[in-house]
Amino acid sequence: EVQLVESGGGLVQFGGSLRLSCAASGFTFSMYPVAWVRQTPGKGLEWVSHIGSDGRSTNYAESVKGRFAISRNNAQNTLYLQMNSLKPEDTAVYYCAKYITLGSVWIPFDYWGQGTQVTVSS
Repeated sequence: EVQLVESGGGLVQFGGSLRLSCAASGFTFSMYPVAWVRQTPGKGLEWVSHIGSDGRSTNYAESVKGRFAISRNNAQNTLYLQMNSLKPEDTAVYYCAKYITLGSVWIPFDYWGQGTQVTVSS
């Protein structure tokens, strides 16, 4: 059974930092690209960042570029999101998600975690 379990969310002040983790199991983690996606009541779902299976390819939404860093540890089947210089507009439920792959094509998403709440106070 595929499982993605996020942790590390919480309440932080404007300008603070948090590190999210996502523990993966039930599939060969090192073979798949994965992503962070966030959801807010007002804006709906927003893709935040993704990382290739070997960790060398990363990309970020403009809203978080320069402040967030995605990484992965394939030996520990874990995905990370380091979030710095947090703003109130980063407040959301953060999900990790696994891409489907067809050759070099990435198709979002066949599995999601349960999410972790991040709240940034002003």
